[in-house]
Amino acid sequence: MDVFTTKSGRVRGRRAARDGGIVAVLGVPYAAPPFGARRFREPQPAEPWDGVRDCTAFGPVAPQSAELPGAPSWSPGDEDILTLNVWTPADGPGDLPVLVWIHGGAYVFGSSAQPDFDGTALAGGRLVVVTLNSRLGFEGFGHVPDADADSDSDADTGSALLVPGADSVLPVPVPGAAAFPDNRGLLDQIAALEWVRENISAFGGSPDRVTLAGQSSGATSVACLTVADRARGLFRRAVLHSAVNAFATVEQAARTTAEVAAAAGVPATRAGLLAAPPEALVAATDRVCERYAQDPGSGQRHYDPAIYGPVADGVLLTADPLEALAAGAGGAVELLVCHTTEEYWLLDAVGSSAKITSEEQLAAFAADFGLPASLVEGHRERLPDAPLLDVYLSLYSGLLFAEYSTRLAEAHALAGGRAFLARFDRRRDRAGGRVRAWHCADIPFAFGNLHEESVHFLVGGPPGAADQDLSRRMARAWAGFAAHGDPGWAPLDGPAGGGETVRVWRTEEEEAADAARRPGGARRADGVRRVEDDRGAEHGFRDLWRTAGLPLLAP
Repeated sequence: MDVFTTKSGRVRGRRAARDGGIVAVLGVPYAAPPFGARRFREPQPAEPWDGVRDCTAFGPVAPQSAELPGAPSWSPGDEDILTLNVWTPADGPGDLPVLVWIHGGAYVFGSSAQPDFDGTALAGGRLVVVTLNSRLGFEGFGHVPDADADSDSDADTGSALLVPGADSVLPVPVPGAAAFPDNRGLLDQIAALEWVRENISAFGGSPDRVTLAGQSSGATSVACLTVADRARGLFRRAVLHSAVNAFATVEQAARTTAEVAAAAGVPATRAGLLAAPPEALVAATDRVCERYAQDPGSGQRHYDPAIYGPVADGVLLTADPLEALAAGAGGAVELLVCHTTEEYWLLDAVGSSAKITSEEQLAAFAADFGLPASLVEGHRERLPDAPLLDVYLSLYSGLLFAEYSTRLAEAHALAGGRAFLARFDRRRDRAGGRVRAWHCADIPFAFGNLHEESVHFLVGGPPGAADQDLSRRMARAWAGFAAHGDPGWAPLDGPAGGGETVRVWRTEEEEAADAARRPGGARRADGVRRVEDDRGAEHGFRDLWRTAGLPLLAP
């Protein structure tokens, strides 16, 4: 009957449409709905249930304005958003490695119901796959003031626990925690990992063999949890694809709250924010972002107006994950880090990035981010025939994603941790233009979901045989890393670009064409290469960034 017993009650799943040997259990609550008296608070335990709960459909998504292909959209009144999904082999032997996935979306959109993240193919490789929804936007990452002048409630420094079925609010003994904490989205993710620890054995997974994975904002969430003491011991490995360089101080987060509250027409106080329904804060967030997008003089946020992100609250997080990893905070967690070689071209293609087409605009961009002239000119020299827009997109790719991701792996390795590095460089020429190795294109390959029509924009149309082969190789790398800590190539033991082995993901056809262009036609074994002689987009312009340095950014 595909029924499983969790600590909260029994759940019924269904057989996956693509593989009858895989059971999908969807929309399982891991925490209570975070609205009403629970709004802006830490996640609270889910209410237990009697009987067998039908879990054959995804749960509601978090409040957002995005409407994504193949995925449900949010409607006001959708509140039971803290749910997760499990894919597991029906005849699994038990004690299987577990991969827990956190989706991306600039901390404001996306969900575990996106077709990209269907776990069927990965579960067919003898993994138990878990995907989850957590709070986004202001609900998940907006700063709520400590106390209101017009209210003496919750003015203490203790957190609060809402006991299911009780009318009272009782304190949780979390020293230093706020009643309305920052980083609520990250706290949701920790609650999901705690659910995995307590329940995944019922689905054939091992709570001692958990790998936490994510892409873009999801990857930075993974990085944050890797260095957070509160998440210690909940996972032993981490996969980060295209981690984003964005981390706020409390003061920066408070300024964002003031902007969003003003756009919503409410005071920037606890009472004012609680009085604004979720849809009002979603709409206000969109207005703030649009204002930055329309104002070239608004500084860094003009170029890609994403206004939320993790906060150095002094409780869950004290420093940017890059700084924390360099100080050894990653401990024994093993990392597998990947980025694409043309990250930012996607953001340009979907219209979420400023168009930089003049020398004056490029100079302003460099000045706003404090980028030295040598870095800009180095990119221009490496791209002599490219339009100015491509120089900008290449710079922004490194600044926001590629260089930051690579440095996360390097910092962990140099601090004594184990880290593997990969770069996704699969491209395709088609009528009407070139398909880039851009942001998000790698994920359908790793999940084995190239058949999904909703991802064809990302990957340039229906896959060919070479694409399917690449997908199988990438999925095997994830599975090998999750199971044994070995994705199939050697870990870093120093700065990438200094002679280290790095997996470059390409199709066999691309590898053959690349070999034909090289002196002697030497082909690299299975995409693994030493990168000290490489220059250009393939390795993220590493030598230029090492000289220039990387500024750490705020949302």
